Amino acid sequence: MEELQRRSEDPNIWSNQKEAQALFGKLKVLRKQWEPVKRMAGEVEDLIELTKQSSSGDVPALQIETDRLAEEWADTETQLYFSGEFDALNCYLTVSGGAGGTEAQDWAAMLLRMYLRYCERQGWRTELLEKTDGQEAGIKSATIRVVGEMAYGNFKCEKGTHRLVRLSPFNAKNLRQTSFALLEVLPEIEETTEVTINPSELKIDTFRSGGAGGQNVNKVESAIRITHVPSGIVVACQNERSQLQNRERAMNMLRAKLLEKKRGEELAQKKELRGASQSADFGQQIRSYVLHPYQMVKDLRTDTETSDTTGVLDGDIQRFIDAEIRRQARQ
Repeated sequence: MEELQRRSEDPNIWSNQKEAQALFGKLKVLRKQWEPVKRMAGEVEDLIELTKQSSSGDVPALQIETDRLAEEWADTETQLYFSGEFDALNCYLTVSGGAGGTEAQDWAAMLLRMYLRYCERQGWRTELLEKTDGQEAGIKSATIRVVGEMAYGNFKCEKGTHRLVRLSPFNAKNLRQTSFALLEVLPEIEETTEVTINPSELKIDTFRSGGAGGQNVNKVESAIRITHVPSGIVVACQNERSQLQNRERAMNMLRAKLLEKKRGEELAQKKELRGASQSADFGQQIRSYVLHPYQMVKDLRTDTETSDTTGVLDGDIQRFIDAEIRRQARQ
């Protein structure tokens, strides 16, 4: 914080507005993490002094204050685990249906709604960048942009396969069915020196945006689809009104995907050098949502569970995220 504050006082700081905004944004995040800790440290010191001067009759009041501080610390401590390189950034979420046909596509739509409701609870802004509807119900895939403090830090804990067990509304016999949906999470990276994108290696297609229409939407080819030929990675954006804005968003997603691929390859190489080990990365089932014959949501990484399936599907998922953040910190 002191280093960033010193840099912010440079009279030439605003000569590069994007760099200045990034600096002040990082300073704001650090202050938000540090100030509650500083305040609580002062309250703990005051409590220790009160304890030294107290009598046995003061114990109940001291216990209430101690419990309050312990509860506040439990909430504050989780925030201190957000020390990853991209944790403070906005992010992109892509939800797609897995095995299960129409049932899986409906489950993907339910999962997307759960995350949109979670963002509302957090006070975060969301933008739908791209959506492909299912043939009968639900969605084949959808990508949203999430704008909020520590958005990537929270959502990276949700990356993976989500399993649903319920009585299928799409089955004539109303049989119990299991379906899967996948969540991919990427940080919004505007600039990085780790990944270089050669324009000659890009295939760029334009098409008309889907949706309700308007003065511009559906009338001009403003939507963008970019294919990175060497890797085969494809990204698309169609929510913005101008082709230039859609292109910029799509390039940000491509940059993040290429960086994830590069780091994944580096991690795989390290694992190969260390020897074979159990994979716990992308594609592994992380959570089960059981709606029949009983009600339960259970995270298979942390064993965190609840019978409040309605609340969870309405966006009450912070308990699972906090538990996974703590598990990762212990590792």
